[in-house]
Amino acid sequence: MDSGITVTGTGQTTAPADLLRLTLSVGHDAADVAAAVAQVAEKTDAVHSALSAQGVEAKDIATSSVNVYPQYKDGMTVAGYRASHSLTVTTRDLTGFGRLLNAAVDAAGNNLGLEQLQFDVADKKPLLDQARQLAFAQAREKAAQLAELAGQSLGSIAAVAESHNHAPFQLQSAAGKSSDAYSSELSVTPGEQSIELSLEIQWSWA
Repeated sequence: MDSGITVTGTGQTTAPADLLRLTLSVGHDAADVAAAVAQVAEKTDAVHSALSAQGVEAKDIATSSVNVYPQYKDGMTVAGYRASHSLTVTTRDLTGFGRLLNAAVDAAGNNLGLEQLQFDVADKKPLLDQARQLAFAQAREKAAQLAELAGQSLGSIAAVAESHNHAPFQLQSAAGKSSDAYSSELSVTPGEQSIELSLEIQWSWA
């Protein structure tokens, strides 16, 4: 066993969200695959155009998934097919959620679903740097106290291991809606985003 002490320090930092991500899905059921895929392609193009008209740049609209699968009725007989195309939309306009959603609904109608809404921080480096400093300071304070209790003196650092956790605020919903359901714009509150970082540090005895 190595001679020394190993402690864990934790640092947490927060910052206001500056990004909003929406995951929108366009789905359609049809008797055959070709019809389902064609309808989804048409509606997806319409949603893309509607979002672009609202000022969302092409680089901020990305495909997150595409699915085509059979639908079954009693006896496992194929009753038809469902196609779907999910888009992740990124914007810095944190108050524009309702406006973008309404535009997408107007373009796709009941074929549209809101899968996820997520607030995030674009540049996490300053948060990570600060959390790392806080974690290191806490670990050093713990190690110094334990060394004193053990009648030892801290020497050099022998090893450092880091882990961090960042969980953006998310709202999930799989329900499709008609344009009437969003006759007025929905508002959402971004709040603070947090990052927690832990350092496991091993000191040798002096």
